[in-house]
Amino acid sequence: MSRMTGIDELTLAAEFPQATYEDWRKLVDGVLKGAPFEKLVSKTSDGLKIDPIYRRAKGASPVAGRAAAAPWQIMQRIDHPDAKAANAQALHDLENGATGLTLVFAGANGAHGFGLDPSAEAVAQVLDGIHLDAGIGIELQIGPQSRMAAIHLAEYIKGKGIDPAACDIRFGLDPLGSGAVWGSSPYSWDEIVPAITGAVKGLAAMGFKGPLAAADGRVIHDAGGSEVQELAFVLACGVAYLRAIEGAGVALEVAQGMIYARLRADADQFLTLAKFRAMRLLWARIEQACGLTPRPLFVAADTAWRMLTQRDAYVNMLRATMATFSAGLGGANAITVLPHTLALGLPDPFARRVARNTQLVLLEESNLAKVSDPAAGSGGIETLTRQLCEAAWPLFQEIEKAGGVFAALQQNLLQKKVAATRAVRETNIARRRDVLTGASEFPNLHEDDIAVLDAAPIVLPPYGEAKFKFDPLPPIRLAAAFEALRDKSDAKLKASGARPTIFLANLGTPADFTARATFAKSFFETGGIEALDTQGFTDPAVIADAFKASGAAIACLCSSDKVYAEHAAAAAKALQAAGAKHIYLAGRPGEQEAALRAAGISDFIFAGGDALAMLQEAWRRMEQA
Repeated sequence: MSRMTGIDELTLAAEFPQATYEDWRKLVDGVLKGAPFEKLVSKTSDGLKIDPIYRRAKGASPVAGRAAAAPWQIMQRIDHPDAKAANAQALHDLENGATGLTLVFAGANGAHGFGLDPSAEAVAQVLDGIHLDAGIGIELQIGPQSRMAAIHLAEYIKGKGIDPAACDIRFGLDPLGSGAVWGSSPYSWDEIVPAITGAVKGLAAMGFKGPLAAADGRVIHDAGGSEVQELAFVLACGVAYLRAIEGAGVALEVAQGMIYARLRADADQFLTLAKFRAMRLLWARIEQACGLTPRPLFVAADTAWRMLTQRDAYVNMLRATMATFSAGLGGANAITVLPHTLALGLPDPFARRVARNTQLVLLEESNLAKVSDPAAGSGGIETLTRQLCEAAWPLFQEIEKAGGVFAALQQNLLQKKVAATRAVRETNIARRRDVLTGASEFPNLHEDDIAVLDAAPIVLPPYGEAKFKFDPLPPIRLAAAFEALRDKSDAKLKASGARPTIFLANLGTPADFTARATFAKSFFETGGIEALDTQGFTDPAVIADAFKASGAAIACLCSSDKVYAEHAAAAAKALQAAGAKHIYLAGRPGEQEAALRAAGISDFIFAGGDALAMLQEAWRRMEQA
């Protein structure tokens, strides 16, 4: 076209001078106006620094993962306790886009209250009509009580005359992960080794190509741990299984292919992406240390349990989309999306469809799998990947020096580190530094109920006598503390026909109070305390009358600092005289604190304060009134 028109070919933005990092820093320094640049640097829960901008990483190479342009397996979770219903779900999922099934058995680490019956009859019923030799990926999530499910599946395939080598099955044997969650084991590691190696060798002898044993990082993530802790745990478990299998007489090159990793993918896009890349690099280092030629590790992803909320559960769809996007670009071989209603109960067909279609849209419409390791060369992602590797390796070595992962669990080495990380994470949630939309921020007290299937949760007793005890790593959900307050509010509404309320005493004009009134409404309603909004007041007598008419027991003053200086003290005294049991003020008190407290204001709510503790105390006051 340029030859035909005589117009020279143009390079985009060629007429502008090349932008440099230094130019950007000058602009940033101007905006900061003397504030330190470090103000723009954030940190992960592991203390890794994340800069606001990075230069391109020169000489970076793609991390070997999935085959070029190959899609990941679209796994659909099968966990209905009724085998016939589970079979119907499985067939429907495969007919509508799923390319694999994650069979979650009762008592497994990822069961979350439900799960399949592990009996031979139930396994056969669940798999009825499914062509296991037709390229369908199957992954087992099993626990101590369901350990025989792997054997029942193998025997089912043998009985059907199906060639085991034609099946794509990950058996998910993982006694270490189960013990970590339960906080106990009926057996020592020396007793566990023969059992797992016997199962691995038996399955391999039948012709199953595996992988067979899972190093499951979900244990750490679900308990509130960090990315570095999750990676180190996976490495330690993987090495423990590798040693055990080799020690049972299996060639190391063969044992290498018998192990795979499971990781959680959450809504932190860049950290998740970097974590999956780091997993492959770290395992390749293990293989090299063993004298092996590195082969791409099979990495399965589950979207995160701890990020799910019961409130405004539709937001979980967005979280799952970000998690799937990140795991897919990070090279996951298979992804299981937890349905957005799983924290409420057993998901219905709509929730299952959304979980499946989340992956289908990203693969078929967004074509995410068409480029291998698209993050390669990105300064930020490459730096995060390297930092995760550099931090996870010493922790892995610390576990090894403790005698391996089982010994480290007995010494509570990992549990203490996870507990410290979880405490910081919970503090950030309580102070709403980390936001869970719909739960800790932007609540909707009038949201409709969301449908789930009518299935009672399964409660299983511990497996065997707990001869070896240590601190457990049970799964948590970060929104649970806020949701407990919402549950109390719902119970009060059901019992009395009304929620607890707080009167927003807005002072001045809308321009004065709107910002803080909006903040206060969100603040209190995250705890299930309905905020009664009002027009602006200046007359203390009018405020008192409005408060009495509201029926509320507590009040919150909302306005600007300027208006507070003029009217807050008088308004507080009027509210107190009108019967307010407790008075809050939206905003930091600053130099006015002594005068405001003297006028009857007891607490101040503001961004960064401990919202959860404040709301829990508000409930205690209302219940005592």
